[in-house]
Amino acid sequence: MIVQIYEIQTPNEAEKCIEIGVDHLGSVILSKDEWCIPTLKEAMGLTQGTDSKNSLIPLFQESEILYKALDYYRPTFVHFCNNLTDEQGHETDLGPFIQYQSRLKEKFPQIGIIRSVPVPRKRAWPEFPVLKIALAFQPVSDILLIDTWLGKEPVKGYVGITGKTPDWDMARNLVIQGEIPVILGGGLSPTNVYEGIMKVLPAGADSCTGTNMKDGEGKPIRFRKDFQKVAQFVKEVRRAEEKVRLRKNGLLEKLMALKSELMERELALPPHSVRPHQLMAVEALEDKITQTEKELRNYEKILTP
Repeated sequence: MIVQIYEIQTPNEAEKCIEIGVDHLGSVILSKDEWCIPTLKEAMGLTQGTDSKNSLIPLFQESEILYKALDYYRPTFVHFCNNLTDEQGHETDLGPFIQYQSRLKEKFPQIGIIRSVPVPRKRAWPEFPVLKIALAFQPVSDILLIDTWLGKEPVKGYVGITGKTPDWDMARNLVIQGEIPVILGGGLSPTNVYEGIMKVLPAGADSCTGTNMKDGEGKPIRFRKDFQKVAQFVKEVRRAEEKVRLRKNGLLEKLMALKSELMERELALPPHSVRPHQLMAVEALEDKITQTEKELRNYEKILTP
């Protein structure tokens, strides 16, 4: 299960994250005018030769500058987190964003693409087009990331760093419907990530503000990680991962038992004059097997992203 932590900007922060066991180290380029940052390149380069990977969010859209930045940093993933909706929750024209990713995939096939999918707060916007957006971006993305949508975002034009959790029911539906790995983000911290994973069953968990240091008023400090929180976050994700693994193993045992019972019932059927209740029992078992196989596939998506 993927543990992804943003915003890692320095070599010292990267070293600590790798030592703790963070899978994806996320960094941010804040400006197209200052995209070339040697210390950031050094930080991202520290993942080479380790089990960790890196991802990079560019807070600009100019293709020419982005291509230069990708040539310079050579990240494992580039992460796009455009809002994709207006303030009323209606999706904007997704075509240009999809074409943008498609062109990038052609130019940099070795770099994966993470696409943030905005999900509103719980029960805030029941008609929000979460699935429509997610399914549209699947063909040109490698990972989807669920993040919280408020309507008026902290960084204009981009979803994220709200410190608020999204509607986990909507998020769970996206995970079920999706065909590529989905990471759960949005307001996750060591205190709620276990609950979020067990509710949504994503392929991973992402944290930014929930693992940051706080100022005297209790507000998260941008670009300042609290590494005790990061370590606890990783611990909680691994605890959830083990619980998910146990559930998967339980489903495998259940499936084997159901198939064995089905075989016994089919062998016991008389060659002639099968009674309706016998057929109904067989059909009920077949339905249980189908449902269990479906649940098992969901768990396999989680544990093998």
